[in-house]
Amino acid sequence: MPRKLVAITPRKAALVDYEEATAGPNQVKVRVEYASPKHGTEVGLFRGEDPFVADLFDEDWRLFVQREPGGWGGENGEGPALGNQWVGVVVEKGDHVGRFHVGDRVCGYGSIRETQVMDAVDNPYLLEVPVAMPWKSALCFDPAQFALGGIRDGQVRLGDRVAVFGLGAIGAIAAQMAKAAGAAYVAVIDPIEKRRRAAVNAGADAAFDPLNDDVGLELKRATARAGVDAAIETSGNEQALQQALRGLAYGGTIAFVGWARAFSGTLDLGREAHFNNAALVFSRASSEPNRDHPRWDRQRIAESCWTMLASGVIDCERIIDPVVSFDEAPSAYELYVDRKPQQSIKLGITFD
Repeated sequence: MPRKLVAITPRKAALVDYEEATAGPNQVKVRVEYASPKHGTEVGLFRGEDPFVADLFDEDWRLFVQREPGGWGGENGEGPALGNQWVGVVVEKGDHVGRFHVGDRVCGYGSIRETQVMDAVDNPYLLEVPVAMPWKSALCFDPAQFALGGIRDGQVRLGDRVAVFGLGAIGAIAAQMAKAAGAAYVAVIDPIEKRRRAAVNAGADAAFDPLNDDVGLELKRATARAGVDAAIETSGNEQALQQALRGLAYGGTIAFVGWARAFSGTLDLGREAHFNNAALVFSRASSEPNRDHPRWDRQRIAESCWTMLASGVIDCERIIDPVVSFDEAPSAYELYVDRKPQQSIKLGITFD
C-alpha cells in the first residue's frame, strides 16, 4: 500500500498508508520521483501555530473568522498532509486527457506521497517538465512565484540597489531575480551562514549576518549613505523589517513577502520609518486581482517563473538542500523544517 507524509500531532511527522485511486476521465496518475515541503507557511501549520488552525479566512469579508469546532486533526485522526510540490512520471491517464501521455515527466502541487491523482484537463499548475530541466528547478516553481511577486511589488528596476531579507527558497530566488532584472547591487541578509554563502555563489554582491552586523548601517555604508531602493523581506521577522527600514533609501519600497507571526512589540515605527517616507507593501503573488491587473495575474506570474526555471535563468541547485530518501522524510521534516532550519534551505525528498 502506498504511503504519504502527514503530521500526526503538532511537531510530529509520520508516513501513513492511504488507499490508491485510479485516474478518472479527466485525470492522470503520477508516480512521484521527487518532492519538497514549503518551509515558511507550512511549518506554522505543522507546529499548530498557523492562523488557519483556529480560524478561517473569509473571502467575502476579507478577514479571519473563527472556525467551527473540530480540532487540529484531519481525516482518520491524522493531522494535515505535509508537502508542497512534486515531480513524477505519468503512469495512467484518463480518456479525456489530451496534453499528457504515459511516460511524461510532470510537476504539480500536492503533498509528499508516492502517487498523485489529479485533474489534467483544467489545471494550469500541472506542467510538463522539459527533458533538460533539473528536477530541483521544477520543485522551486512555487517559491519562485512569490519571489517574483515580491520583486514586482517592490518595483525593482534596472540599476536599483536591492536588499533581500531571509534566504529560504523565496529569498534565495528573489536575489537571483533582482540580478536578472538588472539590479546594480544586491545584498542578502540571513543569520544562517550556509544560506548566505549559497546566495553569494549564485550572484549576490554582499551578504550580512543580522546577528552580528548592523544591517541597516551596513546597507547605508555600501551605498554611500543613500540606502537601497527596494527591500524584499521574506522572513516575516520584525527585526528584519526594522533593519529594512533602517537601510532603505528615502522614498524606497519594502515588499513584505514573508508570512509573519504575531510581532512581540520590538518593531518601532517611530524611528527610520517615520523619517524616511518608506512605502511598505504587503506582497502575495496569489492574491487576486494583482496590483497590475488586468495585465498581470497569478497565471502570468506562474508562466514567467516556469520559463525562467526551465531556461536556467534561476539556479536552484544549491536551494534544494539537503536531499533525503522518502523513508527518511518524517525525521528529516522534523529536523530540517522545524527544529534546525539552519541546516537546510529547502528540503528535497527522493523516491527510489
